[in-house]
Amino acid sequence: MVEFEAMSGDQLDSALLLSKLETAVLGREMRVYDSVSSTQDEARQWVTQGAPHGALILAEEQTSGRGRLGRLWHSPKGKGVWMSIVLKSDTPFLYPPQLTLLSAVALCRAVRILTGLDVGIKWPNDLLIGEKKVSGILLESVETKAKETVIVAGIGISVNLLLNDYPESLKLKATSLKIESGKTIDRQQLIVIFLKQFEDLFELYLREGFSPILTLWEAHSLTLNREVSLRTPKGILTGLAVRLDDTGALILRASDGNEQKVFSGDIIF
Repeated sequence: MVEFEAMSGDQLDSALLLSKLETAVLGREMRVYDSVSSTQDEARQWVTQGAPHGALILAEEQTSGRGRLGRLWHSPKGKGVWMSIVLKSDTPFLYPPQLTLLSAVALCRAVRILTGLDVGIKWPNDLLIGEKKVSGILLESVETKAKETVIVAGIGISVNLLLNDYPESLKLKATSLKIESGKTIDRQQLIVIFLKQFEDLFELYLREGFSPILTLWEAHSLTLNREVSLRTPKGILTGLAVRLDDTGALILRASDGNEQKVFSGDIIF
């Protein structure tokens, strides 16, 4: 675990964050809210108003935060990092799921750097400690009036929640960085580290393509080389999680040896 000097205060402070950022672009345009329905909704609205690449929305609380598959994301006030990032490129994003995997790698690396916790990625983008979820990622596309496709990456990290902060339905399957480390985590330090990791990986992706991102994702994977069940719109699929293809889809090998490509679903270990 790397030791960092604590940033002043626990409340999110845009001026302090800007002074500590190590990025060239990500987060340099920032809006911080006390409470929003969803940082995704705020970011999408900002996109329609001309938000630049790297624009960042942060909120102390989300009243209707959402994750993958339409699920609500528990986002209590002052306890986590609830944010959305606007992503643009001169060339179209051909396979947006690749950016989902990139986001997961960046977040996994940031958490490990700051806390030393043994966090890994469940395909495609859930961060787990043990078998419990600590973070989730949601990517959505927004088409502008100029017919420009923009990606909004929503990230929710359960940072300083205690067990009693969770509803009963989540207590057995969710955790936080504080619960796992036994320490209060500096949320602003985590944001700074994550944005730097994300920007570095995004630049690598634009420069060299998906291959190096895939290699990094595989190194953090909790899914590959395991027998899994996968809940999909077409029903439950079961098999060995063999690898990811170049689009980010999961290749599942059934007991008869046949392989199937899965683009979305919910893994049940």
